[in-house]
Amino acid sequence: MEPDPVPPWQSALLQRHQLDIDFLRSALHWFAPLAQLLAEHQKGANRPVLLALNGCQGSGKTTISDYLCCSLTQEFGLHAVALSLDDFYLGHAERQALAHSVHPLFATRGVPGTHDIALLRRTLEQLLDPTRTAAVEIPRFDKATDDRRPKADWDCVTAPVQVVLLEGWCLGATAQSPDSILQPINTLEADEDVTGAWRRYSNEKLRLEMQLFYPLVDQWIMLQAPSFDCVFEWRREQERKLAATLAPGQANKVMDDSALRRFTQHYERITRACLAELPGKVHHLYTLNAQRQVSAYQYRARAGVAP
Repeated sequence: MEPDPVPPWQSALLQRHQLDIDFLRSALHWFAPLAQLLAEHQKGANRPVLLALNGCQGSGKTTISDYLCCSLTQEFGLHAVALSLDDFYLGHAERQALAHSVHPLFATRGVPGTHDIALLRRTLEQLLDPTRTAAVEIPRFDKATDDRRPKADWDCVTAPVQVVLLEGWCLGATAQSPDSILQPINTLEADEDVTGAWRRYSNEKLRLEMQLFYPLVDQWIMLQAPSFDCVFEWRREQERKLAATLAPGQANKVMDDSALRRFTQHYERITRACLAELPGKVHHLYTLNAQRQVSAYQYRARAGVAP
């Protein structure tokens, strides 16, 4: 018997993310039920719903967000829009200015303080407005050039939406106490943030900016890695995929192992805090193994991340 043909939207998704059919088998088992749950939730709803998806670097959150968005649109006829926190990074010049005025480590994108949270909140509020008639522009960030794309390359959402998915590595993170950030957590902090100015500023941006849009979120999802140790291997796989998409002569845009190890240390403090604190706070918890496969799922009707 011939196997059932894969729907065109699923084939396109596999091609976009350079995945094989095994991903679809896993997604149908673990994430298709979530799409159905969301579709049922939005039947007759009078406003869009916002989901926030947390996952460490390389955990697959962009792929899962894309799958859920496509499934809701293609299988259930809902207009779903996927956003990434990465697309709201400050531009290269803005981060260089921040590196000059606050701390050199802010030249590297990643931690709270390197995002345009005002733009993110404004974009979310526009998408979630059930009375909206104007188009909403969605910024896009080019990791190969480490800069925001020109406005001409931004996406534009014109029709009303029913579901908004926002994914990001530090979504749901909350500010740490001043005492807890005194001691460096890795060599990057010990050698390059000797006074603690970088982590203090980032911690304040988390408290004063990022946490303030959390009340907009209706449901929280987490892809829980086994530990921070997985981040390097998973992020290296991302770099390999990025390299495969680059034009000849752009290979220098991809990080080697040494640069990648330093890069992931920027994320270590908050990632470890998320892995320790968020599993008990989210509505939908997907536990991952070291091979990035889902091994368990837990649902909590009463959950949420307090700002």
